Amino acid sequence: MKALLIKYKSVVKFILTFLSVYLLLTLAYKFYLDFSVSSKYYPDYITNLVAHQSQLLLETFGYNTAILPHDDEPSMKLIVEGKFVARVVEGCNSISVIILFISFIIAFASKFKMTSLYILAGSVLIYSVNLFRIAILSIGLYNYPWRRDVLHTVIFPMIIYGMVFLLWMFWVNRFSKEKKSKIHA
Repeated sequence: MKALLIKYKSVVKFILTFLSVYLLLTLAYKFYLDFSVSSKYYPDYITNLVAHQSQLLLETFGYNTAILPHDDEPSMKLIVEGKFVARVVEGCNSISVIILFISFIIAFASKFKMTSLYILAGSVLIYSVNLFRIAILSIGLYNYPWRRDVLHTVIFPMIIYGMVFLLWMFWVNRFSKEKKSKIHA
């Protein structure tokens, strides 16, 4: 067993770092959500912000849009041209995806400055693409409500997770190239 741990030290380190960071950030996010319950921003500040920014984006695209607190669940109703098309729930705010992204990048960290800048840029990109995802999904649901399942469960998750995967691959390839150049120097 010891020989395997020594042989796969870098893999074990990656997995333990990833799981530790993921657990820490997830617990911090849960703590945030628990303390957001009585907030004036319903259901929590970030989800509320995402809902309102999605509304602004939809209005920029020329759609008359409204955001209202949902009566029966912790979410915001997204109304396009007077038609209730979607709910913006906590899972729509991209924070869970950003936590996953950050955990991987830290587990495969490079220099502190480069890692920090990549985490910041990647998180902003994920958040921004998520806003466009919600806006485009809402337009799709408004115009093609019979495509709801395909749009919501296949196409739009594929966009956000596909982008995260590409960001990870870019990071790994860049990190690997730096490591290889140091070995050959």
